[in-house]
Amino acid sequence: MAFVTTAHGGQSIFARMGHAIAQGLVAYMERQSRQEQIRALDAKSDAELAAMGLTRDGIVRHVFRDRFYI
Repeated sequence: MAFVTTAHGGQSIFARMGHAIAQGLVAYMERQSRQEQIRALDAKSDAELAAMGLTRDGIVRHVFRDRFYI
């Protein structure tokens, strides 16, 4: 019985391309995240939200109003 072992000095072109695509998708999703805006609105008092015309349960709907027409 023979065992064959090969050592590759680097990644294949396909592995590098896959990694680059994955990194691009991660960067895109991080830019699309609106978590900071949600946290900032959630930190406001109910009176401050009311002055803005919002309720606490409407924060997420408000933040994503341009994406989801709810």
